[in-house]
Amino acid sequence: MTQRKRRLTVTVDPELVEAANRAVASGSADSMSAWVSAALTDRARLDQQLARLGDSIADYEAEFGEVTAEEITRQRRADRQDAVVVRGAPKRATKAKTA
Repeated sequence: MTQRKRRLTVTVDPELVEAANRAVASGSADSMSAWVSAALTDRARLDQQLARLGDSIADYEAEFGEVTAEEITRQRRADRQDAVVVRGAPKRATKAKTA
């Protein structure tokens, strides 16, 4: 059995109201309430995931020591070097033609 829903009054940016209306008009949401409820569900899930990630990092650091800014910088550099381009080849600079 699902819990009874509660009415809520909130103030949101006009762009979000427009986005909700577009979602309803396109059929991707049953109603603005359903769209807002889905957004709140997504945010609650994200907050839980971030909390678990924070706990995992704290556990790692408790065992191995604090992750330093230098280590993060080195890892980002290594990640960029190992990255695979999936959107096509990078554009090359072209030389301007001289007349």
